[in-house]
Amino acid sequence: MLPKKIWMKKRSPSAPEMPEGDTIWRAARTLHRGLAGKSVTQFETVLPQLARVEQDSAVTGRTVDSVTASGKWMEIRFSGDLVLLTHMLMSGSWHIYRPGEQWRRSRYHMRIVIGTEDLVAVAFNVPVAEFHTPESLSRREGYNKLGPELLHIDFDPAAAVASLRLHPEMEIGSALLKQSVMAGLGNVFKSEVCFVCRIHPFRRIESLSSSDLERIVSTAQKLMKMNVSAASGNRIVTYTGLRRTTGRSDPTARLWVYGRAGERCRICGSAIVSRKQGPEVRTTFWCARCQS
Repeated sequence: MLPKKIWMKKRSPSAPEMPEGDTIWRAARTLHRGLAGKSVTQFETVLPQLARVEQDSAVTGRTVDSVTASGKWMEIRFSGDLVLLTHMLMSGSWHIYRPGEQWRRSRYHMRIVIGTEDLVAVAFNVPVAEFHTPESLSRREGYNKLGPELLHIDFDPAAAVASLRLHPEMEIGSALLKQSVMAGLGNVFKSEVCFVCRIHPFRRIESLSSSDLERIVSTAQKLMKMNVSAASGNRIVTYTGLRRTTGRSDPTARLWVYGRAGERCRICGSAIVSRKQGPEVRTTFWCARCQS
């Protein structure tokens, strides 16, 4: 049976975080399994920009061709070259229900409904949702210049290292968040990848060796893939050797440094520290001893 809820905003002791590439990939995979190849029998939206397109070029009656993820974007492709592009930002989520089943969120939060004969997909609080043709999608700013995608089947680690090298003055923590450099990582994984690699997140890229960058890229890909395959959907964050932090069910108990400022490092016992970083002013966490 398909899960009723395929993405929920994860809360941390610090602040709510934007879903990362692994979360979007899992959501797209679930939507694809439920909707692909099926005819749309219902399309409803409260978003004016989508409603105008629905009036001119009805979604109802089209077939869902595929649902895919690119970095933190999701594309729902319909027959007739129509694409629904969404971005969750901080608050969005997709749920899947059986027809007639009670929603777990209020209708007040509904933004999009895509219904088939046996399933209903509902987008709640999705802040970015746009209809595109393949041509207009290729021009969409923020989407059309994504860097190497960590979860893409054709991901090239060497290309990702080269992309990082193009930004020598950037701090590695900020670079890992920049989707045009490498797509998929968010603020949680940024801190965790740097800890796993024992790299201080405020080091400039120009100070890192090729082996440092290769290790960062390799670790980022490994952690993302592991979290995509996690049956529970909870993040599993690991360090060198791919050993888990803990076996506890609480996702925050599996994190090495993120959201743990003032707590003891799970490796050396030193206090975890944090600081705002980069133009995006996101909080970065690290161990001053392990990542000296």
